[in-house]
Amino acid sequence: MSPTSNNARSSLIVQLSPTRNALLSFMVQFTLALFWLGWAVYILAQRDPFSESTLLYYVFLFAALSFLVYVVLQNTSVFGVQSYIEVTSEYIVHKEGVFRKKELATIPQIKAIQLAQRSMLIQERDGSELLLNLRQVRKKRDIRRLKDKIQELAAKHQFEMSTLDSK
Repeated sequence: MSPTSNNARSSLIVQLSPTRNALLSFMVQFTLALFWLGWAVYILAQRDPFSESTLLYYVFLFAALSFLVYVVLQNTSVFGVQSYIEVTSEYIVHKEGVFRKKELATIPQIKAIQLAQRSMLIQERDGSELLLNLRQVRKKRDIRRLKDKIQELAAKHQFEMSTLDSK
């Protein structure tokens, strides 16, 4: 990586909003976690905290607390931006959340990019494809900035770029 590629102006980071395709919405998950947490604390307060039968309640309390932390991490940006698309002069990274892996496409390996209104298909020289969902991009301005950066990279690195916008 060249020293100039770390320049903040050569990089574009677009924050993604949480997906809205979960079986249970964020508020339902959050409410359930708080209910389970409250129930475990209530039961532990009613019993002797050091008896052998309360071990199961402590395990349940830990599980409820873990689920609450998981729900908050996946659906909010309390600990910073967790879901993003980053475009630099050397790679494109797509990260969908805290517990999800990054999807990486290096610019020299890109053969073509197809941009649709709500998706981006990256075809690499080795035949692999990477489909990025742009439905999570919050603002139209961010989509425009993303498309402009990709067009700039296509002109610079000589890969094919097509746009399939239907407005």
